[in-house]
Amino acid sequence: MTEQYVIGVDVGTGSARAGVFDLKGRLIATAKQDIKMFTQQGEARYEQSSSDIWQSVCYSVRAAVEHAQIAPESIIGLSFDATCSLVVLDQDGQPLTVGEHQDHDRNVIVWMDQRAVQQAHFINETKHSVLDYVGGTISPEMETPKLLWLKQNLPDTYHRAGYFFDLTDFLTWKATHSFARSVCTVVCKWTYLAHENKWDESYFRTIGLDELVEDNFNKIGFQVVRPGTPLGNGLSQQAASELGLPEGTPVAAGLIDAHAGAVGSIGAVNSEGRADPVGSMAYVFGTSACTLTSSYEPKSVKGVWGPYFSAMLPEMWLNEAGQSAAGAAMDQLISMHPAYHSAQQRAEELGVSLTSWLSAQVKDQIQDLSDAIQLVGPLIVVPEFLGNRAPFADPNAKAVIAGLTMDKSVDSLLSLYVAGICGIAYGLRQIIEAQNQSGLNIKRIVISGGAGQDPLIRQLIADATGIEVVGPESREPVMLGSAMLAALAAKAFDSLPNAMTSMSRFAEVYSPNFEVVSLHESKFRAFEKLQSVAREVAC
Repeated sequence: MTEQYVIGVDVGTGSARAGVFDLKGRLIATAKQDIKMFTQQGEARYEQSSSDIWQSVCYSVRAAVEHAQIAPESIIGLSFDATCSLVVLDQDGQPLTVGEHQDHDRNVIVWMDQRAVQQAHFINETKHSVLDYVGGTISPEMETPKLLWLKQNLPDTYHRAGYFFDLTDFLTWKATHSFARSVCTVVCKWTYLAHENKWDESYFRTIGLDELVEDNFNKIGFQVVRPGTPLGNGLSQQAASELGLPEGTPVAAGLIDAHAGAVGSIGAVNSEGRADPVGSMAYVFGTSACTLTSSYEPKSVKGVWGPYFSAMLPEMWLNEAGQSAAGAAMDQLISMHPAYHSAQQRAEELGVSLTSWLSAQVKDQIQDLSDAIQLVGPLIVVPEFLGNRAPFADPNAKAVIAGLTMDKSVDSLLSLYVAGICGIAYGLRQIIEAQNQSGLNIKRIVISGGAGQDPLIRQLIADATGIEVVGPESREPVMLGSAMLAALAAKAFDSLPNAMTSMSRFAEVYSPNFEVVSLHESKFRAFEKLQSVAREVAC
């Protein structure tokens, strides 16, 4: 029998990546293409082009298949995951501008765009019951505040729009012509109530988006399906030609990128010989960071999104939290240090990223990974450069750095780097504690994402939170999660849980080092005080 393969496509903030996997979850080949970002100086505006994104996806898929040296006919399934960015198209499926610049090619409001802060505040003031399923507070990163912003600021775009897509659903539409939306995207970012199988009409009327109701929700999703559901008749003729795959190849309803990372990591069999998706919290550490925790019963956690029904795992409830800036916060933090440029030059000479170089320098100065906290000295970093997504749901939160001196050396930069990682870990600890207080029981952190690959970061997180950190065997769990859905759509597995246990495995375990617990505890208390003071003095 000819070997069979599936493709998982991950569209992140800055690039599209495609991975070819076999049905045991082994990565055969991967390829990547950057995506353009348009920003507006002085404002937290971030926009992209859906045409550019699709072109990057097509290049990545073709290149990955070529690198794998396999016949396109051996690909039995394809799936996409993506950031929760908003794509706007007209009635003919053509791009519509999302900015005052009137450039129709810029038709995507990126997930981290903060233009809808006032609209989110207005929605939260309504205290509508729908908000009970987003932790009580909707975020400007979600789609209904963005839609309200469009209606109020770009009414021509809003009223001309034929379709509003989450980016994942745009990609499956582009590939298959199917208008079906994934329950993952519409539940987590659009307020769809999957446990009732409906949109709440009163919510949209209350916030002033009546037109979506009158249109019977055709613009945002009249058909909602589970992740892994095969869509339409598979790849359309045009999409197949552009992707270099056979027409009719099954395409699965997809996931948000972080959720794909969770699916690709938490389903492995543990040391006790069983999968434990309830005790395992997925932590996807990339440009931003996202936590995903599953349970059999709904658990409401103030400031944490959800509970969402069947949004990730079938018939299970999901709580989603995260940090709007994680890897991006570290980039911002270290770029402010006087030694930044000299360190950047050294990293470039070695052909590595600056954060990789900094991590290597830290490791050279310590015997045990847990010893890195000793390099921090008096520094405390609250890295909330893009607000606090959870557990305080405060988009106006600001970053704080305490303990600075006149030291301009590279060693000082290393201290700041470690302090920044600890700050992210302390924010994660707050998220975990808030969830455990509401009845969840998080036993381990299963970490993925680009920044989450580093053993130093993994150990610091274990020490700072007091919970073991587990690394999945796959270095690409996000693409692997999408590949699992592709295999499900191709009927290689009869359920998503079976695909997860068959295609994923755990690797390294990082246990908390209790010799440094007291030091982290004092740092954490200082972190919380600074965080609180920053809210008090905000003008």
